[in-house]
Amino acid sequence: MKNETMELWPGGPVFRQAAQAPLGTDSVLLADFAAGKGVRGVDLGCGSGILSLLLLTASPRLHMTGLELRAEAAAIARENLAANGLADRAEVLTGDIRRVRELFSTGSFDLCAANPPYFPVGSGERAPDPARASAREESECTLEELCSAAAYLLPTGGRFCLVHRPERLSALFCAMSAAGLEPKRLRLCCHHPGAAPNLVFVEGRRGGRPGLTIEPILYLTDADGQETAEIRKIYHRL
Repeated sequence: MKNETMELWPGGPVFRQAAQAPLGTDSVLLADFAAGKGVRGVDLGCGSGILSLLLLTASPRLHMTGLELRAEAAAIARENLAANGLADRAEVLTGDIRRVRELFSTGSFDLCAANPPYFPVGSGERAPDPARASAREESECTLEELCSAAAYLLPTGGRFCLVHRPERLSALFCAMSAAGLEPKRLRLCCHHPGAAPNLVFVEGRRGGRPGLTIEPILYLTDADGQETAEIRKIYHRL
């Protein structure tokens, strides 16, 4: 249930989700995709803090900063980090992604991660709740504004990792390139073999050289409908 504290896996972190920022598969898979080298990370639009929480759990040397527009979700993110003893390695600021230049110095982070709204404004029926609507569509931060913010926050060579929809891939690459972020890694996610991709994970590098690595497809289930070994590993179900 929303706003109920849960254990993410036996013996793992505890997490309470905000009603407007529920725990989703896309954030869990993004944390696995983005994990790696880095000591200073920022989560743009951090919601309840799940991405920061998972990245901090996976990388003991990492310090994360969450940026969240909605005060209620930001407060829950702080509570989640504190509940797991991570308050000394993380902070959550209430602020607007479009105004990062007022909050941070350029090149402040070597990792920037985001699970942004997937749809342009007007692309479908608008959710009646403003918070849910902003989580679905780019009413408060466009793809171009997100990439511009990430480019500002990263030094040359810094990583920008995000999850998006495959049908927005062309727009995403254009926005990244315009901001000086070179796409370097791409991984598609499918529900099962034979299904069309439903998610795409992309890593860009600030000022990187051209050259894109396409990684093996991530399948949620196998042909028999059972979770794949990789998904069980990501979710600590082995």
